[in-house]
Amino acid sequence: MRLIWIAIAAAAAMLAGPASGQQWPARNVKLIVPYPAGGNVDSAARIIADKLQEKLGQPFIIENKAGAGGMIAGEAFAKSAPDGYTLFVGANGPVLFATEINKRDAYNWKKDFLPISTISMTPLVLEVHPSVQANTFREFIDLAKREPGKLTMASPGPGTTNHLLSELMQSNLDLQWVTAHYRGNAPAINDLLGGQVQFAFDQLTVSLQHIKAGLFRALAVTSPHRLKSLPDVPTFAELGYKDFDGQTFTGLFAPAGTPAPIVDKLHETLVAILKDPAVIDKFEKLGGEATPMTPDEFKAYLAREDAKWIPVVRKANIKAD
Repeated sequence: MRLIWIAIAAAAAMLAGPASGQQWPARNVKLIVPYPAGGNVDSAARIIADKLQEKLGQPFIIENKAGAGGMIAGEAFAKSAPDGYTLFVGANGPVLFATEINKRDAYNWKKDFLPISTISMTPLVLEVHPSVQANTFREFIDLAKREPGKLTMASPGPGTTNHLLSELMQSNLDLQWVTAHYRGNAPAINDLLGGQVQFAFDQLTVSLQHIKAGLFRALAVTSPHRLKSLPDVPTFAELGYKDFDGQTFTGLFAPAGTPAPIVDKLHETLVAILKDPAVIDKFEKLGGEATPMTPDEFKAYLAREDAKWIPVVRKANIKAD
């Protein structure tokens, strides 16, 4: 009889455990962010963390775990228990490129990460210092062709979306310029402001204030449509360059093997958050767009991005510092 009661108790514990979306979350949930506080990925994580806590009744705590292009955070996340209490707010570099660039098979998003939904999309803008004699993208290309190797592009680091877009453009348009790698956006943009470098492909989050102030000249954006914040700046697609449509995504992931009820509850809650007008407004002020997807849509998006950018990484032989 005692064995029967033990079996019944064990079964009840399993039903009440992490596989039950109704019981989850019963305690604090950790959101691992692969960058320091203050960037667009960290900002996106904090926006949704506050709302997830509000809707689900438990604290969602940010853990910033920077280093190795986001791979330190990605590796820690991939090893975490699939119980819904450790999640990952990732972006292009840490999810898709870091292991390739660092030549370490630490994790693979296809088998270790379970996509919940995209959170936001942030376009890049091609911006030049006012001293550059180019008022349009066509004039910029002509200048780069006339003086190969003379222009210098400010990159926030090897393997970032900014860097990959630069490599793709040089390859596809037979251009050549110098790439100056910095440790993050802030020092790169500081040197662009000072004129030590001539141009950058940068997240609008970082550069919008400088463009509005006339400190940079915006030539084109990578979004699929013109931006409300820069209505006079054309998209690359408008100009006939559909290949240059790279954006920085932020997305929410659970470890592979996380029970479906938790995944479903997370997705449903996150989508409701991203449709909230106040949240939409917060992302617009950051230069991005709240962009929910289904898990299947997110997985398909990642596969397309992987297929597009990994060959760029390999062709340009991009390696970590």
